[in-house]
Amino acid sequence: MKFWLSLALLLANLLPFLQALPLDTNNVTSVREACNLIAKGLLDYYEGTKYGGTIGEFTSPYYWWEAGGAWGGMIDYTFYFQNDTLVPLIKQALEYQVGDDNNYIPLNQSTTEGNDDQGFWGIAVMGAAERNFSNPNNKELSWLGLAQAVFNTMTARWDVDDCNGGLRWQIFQWNSGYDYKNSVSNGCLFHLAARLARYTQNDSYVEWAQKTWDWMYGVGLLTEGDHWFVYDGVKIANNCSNITKYQWTYNQGLMLAGCAYLYNYTEDQKWYNYTVQLLNSAQVFFKNMSGSSVMYEAACQPSNTCNNDQRSFKAYFSRFLALTAQLVPETSGIIYKWLVDSANAAAGACSGGIDGHTCGLSWTNWTVGYDGYYGLGEQMSALEVIQSVMIYHDAPAPYTAETGGSSESQPDSGYGTVATNAKPLSLDSGDKAGAGIITAIIGASLIGCCVWLIL
Repeated sequence: MKFWLSLALLLANLLPFLQALPLDTNNVTSVREACNLIAKGLLDYYEGTKYGGTIGEFTSPYYWWEAGGAWGGMIDYTFYFQNDTLVPLIKQALEYQVGDDNNYIPLNQSTTEGNDDQGFWGIAVMGAAERNFSNPNNKELSWLGLAQAVFNTMTARWDVDDCNGGLRWQIFQWNSGYDYKNSVSNGCLFHLAARLARYTQNDSYVEWAQKTWDWMYGVGLLTEGDHWFVYDGVKIANNCSNITKYQWTYNQGLMLAGCAYLYNYTEDQKWYNYTVQLLNSAQVFFKNMSGSSVMYEAACQPSNTCNNDQRSFKAYFSRFLALTAQLVPETSGIIYKWLVDSANAAAGACSGGIDGHTCGLSWTNWTVGYDGYYGLGEQMSALEVIQSVMIYHDAPAPYTAETGGSSESQPDSGYGTVATNAKPLSLDSGDKAGAGIITAIIGASLIGCCVWLIL
């Protein structure tokens, strides 16, 4: 009896390795087949095709911004593998969420949306322009124009009244975090400006990128010297002197790839130097595992405290590393090792669930494989790190308007009535009281409707 019990326990421990997702990063077919399975699992969380679901959004508890991140990864998926199957689904999602002013401030998000949320949808459609993704069905829209709309509305909210510039985390005063200026919001603006500059060859975008970089460095969100780190954010109180020194992969990636875009376009040596320095400091996000360098979220994975948002950060970091390697070829050697080692480790972690290829959070635990964590972020991260090795199988670099990109420029797009004023919205006590009364009335109405339906 003891023998059979021991054998059962041994098999249970070996099961993750027996079911690990097969992957040979040197074989395009193997990479494609692995990504096909992971992408299928990712779309299991999509609610836009389900009864009562919202087009473009993923099931709770995943926030709207993460959907923008997911579609950005899925655009790359269709591009790397020349797979048009999901193009109609992706186009529908990107077009449905544009909002009345075509700037990714849709009505259903307009009172809770932050600058970083809008920024990730802008990055998604910027990727669509650079990948020459099938143009929108709505002839009034273009992927490039939508990215420009996001850029335009973000720059209109540049806040010089506190700390001499920068974007607040939140757009609206009533949201928690309005008193915080964070790297992801400003990093999205910097990153988007850099990509727009390269695509359009318009130096006004370079000026905005430089302006954002200078502000982030001046306030202490960017550090130089022995370590080039990107810190989480800074509270406005005390003239932005209170810095939150968490480091996240996606912040490092936003700034790293942004510098790579700027160097690729301008050939200015400083952007090359910044790229190299940020890349060197990115080693903090890789754990040495018997000679392999495996990506992990250093600020939360060791303590098992990663929230739903943070569990997706490695997805964007993987994407930004791949872009950096393509735009600044001198960086491709170290990035290749990081991506391949991490892709192999991620495949080993994609051994859970009923389907046998649900992906876990940790890629660094060689003795367990699948760690029991699962969700949209885990699927996104595994997909993006594995598909990113396609840059070493002759996948083209991002297109520009002169090298194959067909998306039309709409440089004045996005201005409208919602959250585009240069100064952030403010409320006095009367406004707040009125908002509270309206909220109470709406809540009572909803409860009344529910009671009426039940009766």
